[in-house]
Amino acid sequence: MSDARDVIAARAAQELRAGEIVNLGIGIPNRIPGFLDPAVEVFLHTENGLLGVGPRPEPDELDLELIDAGKKPVTLTAGAALFDSAASFAMIRGGHIDTVVLGALQISETGDIANWMVPGGKALGVGGAMDLVVGAKRVIVTMTALTPDGEPKLIPACTFPLTAVGVVKVVITEHAVFRFVDGELVLTELLDGATEAVVAAETSARYSVTLA
Repeated sequence: MSDARDVIAARAAQELRAGEIVNLGIGIPNRIPGFLDPAVEVFLHTENGLLGVGPRPEPDELDLELIDAGKKPVTLTAGAALFDSAASFAMIRGGHIDTVVLGALQISETGDIANWMVPGGKALGVGGAMDLVVGAKRVIVTMTALTPDGEPKLIPACTFPLTAVGVVKVVITEHAVFRFVDGELVLTELLDGATEAVVAAETSARYSVTLA
């Protein structure tokens, strides 16, 4: 699989459990529906008021009134529910979202996440990220290992404005799966033919290794 984003999305899809209510962020997480196992039924949620989001529509299925929180067109699965954003955030803040999968600009070795603003850059607002990473029972981050400038995103301490502290459970890059175990970062899996040396070269955070 040559596209790094598809490698990440495909591996993230394997993390989702049958029966879960799952919120997918924009970017790489939006690719996950294309890799879901049909035998594992999950219920996809969006902040703008949808539960039961289906795959991206074909051209003849397009309905401009059906969009996700990233303003991308979606379809609905059988039995899907539509509601206002206040009810959607009540689900989030009330702890009714099992898993959120979202991207990040930086993740610290203690599970802090920064994903809404680059200092000095244009900030459009944090959106629902702060609510989601605190309200969801499990936070999975999907991101490329390096920035466009070649700097690690998995680092000792975040230098960008924080979204939340110590909430991340799993980090999936194109080369590795990391988990936070008892508050410590652990490399648990190598992806797409990567070696431990490759992962070490693109990760400045401290971590231990427990490969299956």
